[in-house]
Amino acid sequence: MTSIEKEIEKIEQEIRETPYNKSTEKHIGRLKAKLARLREEKRKKSEERGGGSGYSIEKSGDATLVLVGFPSVGKSTLLNSLTDAGSKVADYEFTTLQVIPGTLKYKGANVQILDVPGIISGASEGRGRGREVISVLRNADLLLVMVDVFEPEQYEEVNRELFEAGIRPDESPPDVKIRRRGKGGLEISSTVDLDLSEEEIKSILREYNIVNADVFIRENLDQERLIDAVMDNRVYVPELVLVNKIDLVDVGDLRDVRKKVKSMIDSDCMFISAKEDDLGRLKEKIFEKLDFIRIYLKPKGGEVDRDEPMILKRGVVVEDLCRKIHKDLVSEFRYAKIWGDSAKYPGQQVGKNHELADEDVVTIIKEK
Repeated sequence: MTSIEKEIEKIEQEIRETPYNKSTEKHIGRLKAKLARLREEKRKKSEERGGGSGYSIEKSGDATLVLVGFPSVGKSTLLNSLTDAGSKVADYEFTTLQVIPGTLKYKGANVQILDVPGIISGASEGRGRGREVISVLRNADLLLVMVDVFEPEQYEEVNRELFEAGIRPDESPPDVKIRRRGKGGLEISSTVDLDLSEEEIKSILREYNIVNADVFIRENLDQERLIDAVMDNRVYVPELVLVNKIDLVDVGDLRDVRKKVKSMIDSDCMFISAKEDDLGRLKEKIFEKLDFIRIYLKPKGGEVDRDEPMILKRGVVVEDLCRKIHKDLVSEFRYAKIWGDSAKYPGQQVGKNHELADEDVVTIIKEK
């Protein structure tokens, strides 16, 4: 055991044995901050020893989705059901020894799906190709976390490995801004009531040598969320949990199984059979989780092209659409005409900052 590992173990034990109350909150906050810093140091050393940070995967399509779960949970079967990847499938562990890509085509979107080697305990520390797998997960637009219907506790183990690797499924980044300065100490301001005391906050910040700064907090966060804000290397990615192999559960027992699983998994969850389902509901859910909208282009004086919609993220404006069509179109833009839910009336004339809605029809008019 290395010196870092010994120190991590010592701090973990102290945190477990220290009751959390007003008199200990500052001390525990500093311990947790130090623990996060040491784990990050350990991760970096592991990467250096391993000679790299992971697989080199070129992203393609409108988004990248990664299948993650323990070995033999059915990821390869699902990949083959959703795409034409032809991933090898067998009834033994570690079938997938490299990253297998495939493409899901749905509602005009092309979604890259990656099947990575199964996660095992200790993956966040590099065990069982963990370093390579984590590097792929950190670059995903959506994680499909698969668990066996008979072993729903796999979800907690997978999410623990993701958490230790700095991945925060289905979370938004902490609403915290830290502006360092040369002197003057720490000034904490908040727009909401905080459960954390000011001394608790300052204790965590000082562990990272932040001793002179203006700190703006806009959410009632806990110690872990504040540490995430300071670390500034966390990845926030949507997650969908898939409970697989429900075809192996007796119909009479399925309701009890669903109830048990739901009590263990507090996340967006679907029950599937990767072998037998047509997976139409899953495809629709993937489209929804990726927050896609479809925009149909209509050339001036021409017909609407409904065969190949432009796929963008909800919340985009006309300028984003122009940029996706061609980089020069933004500077050449004059105005756009809109038909659809975002328009006040058919053919409304709008500018670059107009927010688009799903299935809008758009005509771009350029400067002459």
